[in-house]
Amino acid sequence: MEKRIYDKKTGIHYEMQGDYYLPSLELPGQPKVEIGIWGKRHLRYIKQHHKIRYTNLMTSCKLTAYLADIDEQAEDMFFRLVKQLSEKEGVTEQLKAENQMMWVARMNNIRNRATEIVNTELIYK
Repeated sequence: MEKRIYDKKTGIHYEMQGDYYLPSLELPGQPKVEIGIWGKRHLRYIKQHHKIRYTNLMTSCKLTAYLADIDEQAEDMFFRLVKQLSEKEGVTEQLKAENQMMWVARMNNIRNRATEIVNTELIYK
């Protein structure tokens, strides 16, 4: 018996797996896009908690574009929040020049809050 056969009616190749011929199906290639930390977090979340959404995106070849979009939205939201919160709380370059440790502590606090907001509103939703 042949290891691989081609069915002219369906246009599908079949491979021998044990005693049966199974279709050799492949998903079309997805574009190479760099997914950042936000997109990777969201991917991990939907793999664990939204398996149907993950499978649908994967089989429709929209997963990469979806994750790239989430990553871009999250990054924009994060930087916008950090800027708004630092302006609101008076964390300026002047504070950085006068008291670096205070500036670092306050900026870390702002970045942590912005990260929590992005995670809650966009990534783990």
